[in-house]
Amino acid sequence: MLAGLLLILLPLIVGYLVPVRHTSVLAMIDRGVNGSVYVILFLMGISLAGLEDLLDQLSRMSGQAAILFAIITPLNLLALAWLSRHSRLRAGQSPHLPNAPTSTGSALLGSLSLAGVVVLGTMFGVGASHWDARAVHAWAEPLAEWTLYLLLALIGCQLRNSGMPLKQILLNRHGLVIAISVALSSLLGGLLAAPLLDLRWNEGLAMAAGFGWYSLSGILIGDQLGPVLGGVAFFNDLARELFAFLLIPLVIHRATPLAIGYGGATSMDFTLPVIQQHGGVACVPIAIVNGFLLSLLSPPLILLLLSF
Repeated sequence: MLAGLLLILLPLIVGYLVPVRHTSVLAMIDRGVNGSVYVILFLMGISLAGLEDLLDQLSRMSGQAAILFAIITPLNLLALAWLSRHSRLRAGQSPHLPNAPTSTGSALLGSLSLAGVVVLGTMFGVGASHWDARAVHAWAEPLAEWTLYLLLALIGCQLRNSGMPLKQILLNRHGLVIAISVALSSLLGGLLAAPLLDLRWNEGLAMAAGFGWYSLSGILIGDQLGPVLGGVAFFNDLARELFAFLLIPLVIHRATPLAIGYGGATSMDFTLPVIQQHGGVACVPIAIVNGFLLSLLSPPLILLLLSF
């Protein structure tokens, strides 16, 4: 398992070591990340279709995702509410941006489209079972693995070239404390959920270590623990993001750290426009730092936990 950990971490590290200067190349990397995510999620759907008693497995997956979400979410909210009560950070002190670049509705559609890709992959896999199921599943698994290596290398490159030096990130006290609160409360939730999900302690922690990065957590967990648990991690983290879209406008002026932090790793991309729109420009660097730190922590932590 440790060899597998090093094999998967290697492309992430290599990608992080590559500096990119041209905006056109960065745009190609962004498109490559998005395309790789869609390909892997489609292949994950094909793997789900290859399971025996598919309907029973899907029912089990949705039930486990609901349990995980129901345990982690209150702990996240309690930790971030406590932090909000003791923090001086207030969104109301900054100007509003009525024309944020992305609306809540379009962001929701973007999230749901990824879930739709998994469904399409499952439907394709079910249809392929009437042709040559073994051949389809034989090429789907290695293709997903190699696409995962490419994705990790591109993500490493994205993190390196995000425009924010590590010194600036680590000196942002608000973003750092919010990220620590999200990480610790999520991991506690995963530990508590493990016996309920019939998982080992390290597997429960790994399931919670996606911190909202549903596309990657589902891929990494699925690669190590199988498509069912990969689906559980995916839908748990997807539910976090969808709930964050509803929560942010309601609480950002009363509990700013809670609104910024609950979206987890997505606060630097998918939920950032909503934070910007309702909280103003002062919230943006804090949200980016929170999301960056959790994104940086999530892949190696998941793989480390699954190496035990």
